Amino acid sequence: MKKGTMVAVMFAVALAVAPPCARSQGSPGASQGTAEIRKKVEDFTRRLYALGPTYRVTAAEPKEAKLPGYFEIAVEVGFQDSSDTALMYVSKDGRYIVRGEAFDTTVDPYAATRAQINMDGRPFKGPANASVVVVEYADFQCPSCRQLYDVLKQVVPLYPQVKFVFKDFPLDQIHPWARNAANAGYCALQQNPAAFWKIHDRLFETQATITAENHWQKLQDFATEAGLESGRFRLCLTDPATKAAIDASIAEAIKLRIANTPTMFINGRRVVGGNREQLEQILQFELEAAKTSPATPRP
Repeated sequence: MKKGTMVAVMFAVALAVAPPCARSQGSPGASQGTAEIRKKVEDFTRRLYALGPTYRVTAAEPKEAKLPGYFEIAVEVGFQDSSDTALMYVSKDGRYIVRGEAFDTTVDPYAATRAQINMDGRPFKGPANASVVVVEYADFQCPSCRQLYDVLKQVVPLYPQVKFVFKDFPLDQIHPWARNAANAGYCALQQNPAAFWKIHDRLFETQATITAENHWQKLQDFATEAGLESGRFRLCLTDPATKAAIDASIAEAIKLRIANTPTMFINGRRVVGGNREQLEQILQFELEAAKTSPATPRP
């Protein structure tokens, strides 16, 4: 389920934006002035992606890139009240602009992403200290997340050595009951971790029958079916601590630059959507790699 506007389609996706990473703060030593390079990047971005005057294009101050001979420049494209930012690499003479990611072959390419994922207190299946970890960011009202749910029902039992973690990313701008469903899952988890998975399953299995009008009653019915104490559950739904927990999950998803639900991270590797073949290919690769690498809990 896409989140955002044409900005994401025309710019962020096209640029294959890299996850946030540590950046050198060294001072530029360009043969051209930085103002001139920024202007060149802005003009070239407009021409490359056909961004007319209704779009805002702003290139930040160049920074030394890990790629020798290049600056790293964050380019922001805005349209109305939406915006997205991506990295470009610009040669120090301003001639070449490289879009995409620059990798350092001496470090784990997914370590920085794993470091941003907080799994404390989140529901999971599988061993707590598994060497392979799948973290799913999902929205209970998202039809694509419902499809991934069907895939995971078949895949999870096949990989008992893998840890599967669920995190909330309700797109409440387009899904009116998704936020309250996330609250319900969190409140179930606080009473009984097993009850979370019962409510999780019921939300996805009956997704098509839940509406903005009936979802409050549905949530309470699911809680009763899961054996939760109803009074405590209802109080939790409106508790500021519940809102704070879901807000933290949303903020983390935004920091990770998640643009679609569902998005998974398999040992830090981003996987968008619910393609079973792709999911199992990566799981099998990571499990095999774990046999020859030191046992390190992930992320």
